[in-house]
Amino acid sequence: MSKFKSIFRFLLPGFLIQFYRSNKKNRINKSLALQKKRGQGLNKKDLYDRFYEIGIRPGDSLLVHSSLSKIGFVENGAVDVVDSLLELISDEGDLLMPSSPNGLLQIDFLKNDEVFDVKKTPSALGSITENFRNRDGVQRSLNYLEPVCAYGKNAKYLTEGHFGEVSPYTKNSPFHRLTELNGKILYLGVDLDNAGTSLHVLEDSVDFHFPVYASSEFRVKIKDEKGVVHMVSTKAHNPVFSKKRKCNDLIPMFIEHGVCEKVQIGNAESYLFDAKKMLVLMLEKYNSEKITMYTPKGQF
Repeated sequence: MSKFKSIFRFLLPGFLIQFYRSNKKNRINKSLALQKKRGQGLNKKDLYDRFYEIGIRPGDSLLVHSSLSKIGFVENGAVDVVDSLLELISDEGDLLMPSSPNGLLQIDFLKNDEVFDVKKTPSALGSITENFRNRDGVQRSLNYLEPVCAYGKNAKYLTEGHFGEVSPYTKNSPFHRLTELNGKILYLGVDLDNAGTSLHVLEDSVDFHFPVYASSEFRVKIKDEKGVVHMVSTKAHNPVFSKKRKCNDLIPMFIEHGVCEKVQIGNAESYLFDAKKMLVLMLEKYNSEKITMYTPKGQF
């Protein structure tokens, strides 16, 4: 996301942002229809082969942030993307995807006071995540703001601790536990500016310098798989301070240190990260040079 788009997001009221997104979606659909007419695009085998080429392997624990439209025309849409990833990773690995119901700023979403139903509340993060959420055997964490879906041999371990804490990014979160499994993160057609969730793990791993959370906590309702409603507290990001994020400015550092590689999937400019190396480098740079997503050049 460009700096202009970041400012645009924070300044416009929610209904105008939704209008902008609707128009953008219509333009994208027309472009995809044209690609289909011309016989362009990818199928499941193409995706499987390309995912393997960039370094995804059977047995991997892989977190995927995604944008289907950025890939270009895909024969069976989100179905082909999810199928190819599951087949490649196999039953020996784990596939994870974020499934947040929130397409707004956290603090605005919390004001809606909606019940989060772990079984029924849809993901607001695109058709790939929603297709995955509805697959048989997929487990979803009980976190109000940043629920994660997981399938695989470690799915229970990855999701079960993601409940009852005021921050979604603690050591019990899927984002941190992925690092313990030496997992990978694929930014498929997205970048750190619009899918920088894993960067927040640093903030809960140290006595973080900046006031990234709003001062008040919110009481929210979560309905679990059995239909039991739980009342829990959660923090929300401080929207004033969130404007200061410069996540993409960290990408050259990650590439230089061998933490990530820039790759291409169809039309989608993408990134494949080593999750553990990402966190280790962020901790090292925070302690030695005060580098964060808010201060990518260092020093507070």
